[in-house]
Amino acid sequence: MDTGIVTTKGQVVIPAKLRRKLGIKPGTRLVFDEKNNTIVIRPITEAYIGSLQGMLSGDDGENWSEEIVQEHAEEVAKEG
Repeated sequence: MDTGIVTTKGQVVIPAKLRRKLGIKPGTRLVFDEKNNTIVIRPITEAYIGSLQGMLSGDDGENWSEEIVQEHAEEVAKEG
């Protein structure tokens, strides 16, 4: 188990081993969920976005997951 320390600014360093394993690079956005008094942190990567496909359909049948994939691709291209 890896540990870290929260700075006075609320920042935490994610251990390099986990960053490599999960594909977290500078600029990667993260999702923070609180469940049962525990913080779950997930990187917003291609794999994470793919796991959401089909879950984000609007009432009009429009699939929002495709829009999220497109926005992510544009952000990656800008970082390029």
